Amino acid sequence: MGRHPIVKWAQRPDTLYITIDLPDAQDVKLKLDPEGKFLFSATTGKEKTPYEVDLDLYDKIDVNESKASIGLRNICYLVKKAESKWWSRLIKQEGKAPVFLKVDWDKWVDEDEDAQGPGNDMDFGDLDFSKLNMGGGGDALDDVTLKMKTLKHHLPLQNLIPSFLQVWRMKQNLQSDEKAFNWCGVCLDAQPV
Repeated sequence: MGRHPIVKWAQRPDTLYITIDLPDAQDVKLKLDPEGKFLFSATTGKEKTPYEVDLDLYDKIDVNESKASIGLRNICYLVKKAESKWWSRLIKQEGKAPVFLKVDWDKWVDEDEDAQGPGNDMDFGDLDFSKLNMGGGGDALDDVTLKMKTLKHHLPLQNLIPSFLQVWRMKQNLQSDEKAFNWCGVCLDAQPV
C-alpha cells in the first residue's frame, strides 16, 4: 500500500474539481467507475515512491464526460456528476474525512452563490460613495461605518472593511505627518496640514 497525497476538492452542481498535489508524478493511473469509485495511483521521486488514493464518491459520476490534466506539481480532475445536484460531502463515508482530503478553497463556491451567478452579488445597498472623499470630518466616518456594516453577503467587501476603517483612522490621526502616513502605500490624498 502506498502513501496518500494531499487531495483537494470543490464542486459545482454538475461538476467536481479534484486536485491531487503530487509534484513530478510518474506512471499516473486513474480509474473512474460510474458508481462513484475513484482510484488513483502514481509514483514520484528517484526512489519511485508509490502514492495511491481510493475514494468512494458520494454519488454516481459520468465517466465519459470526466477529464484529467497532469501538470508538473499536481493532477487535476474535472469529474462530471451523473445528476446535477449539490453533494453534502465528497465521499460516502460519514463522519470525519480522511486527513489527506481537504477542501480546495481557491475553487470553492457555496451553493447559494452559484445560484446567483457571477457578478450578481455586487449590490451595495444605500452606500453613499460621496462620503468616501476622505476630506475629514468625524460624522462621515460614522455614516460610512454604519452603511458598511449594513452590507450583507458581501464577504470580499466585508473583509476589506476593517482595513479601510483602520487606514481612515490612521489618516485622520497622522495627516499632519506625511512621512508617517505614506508608508501604507494607499492613495488617500493625505497631505500635511
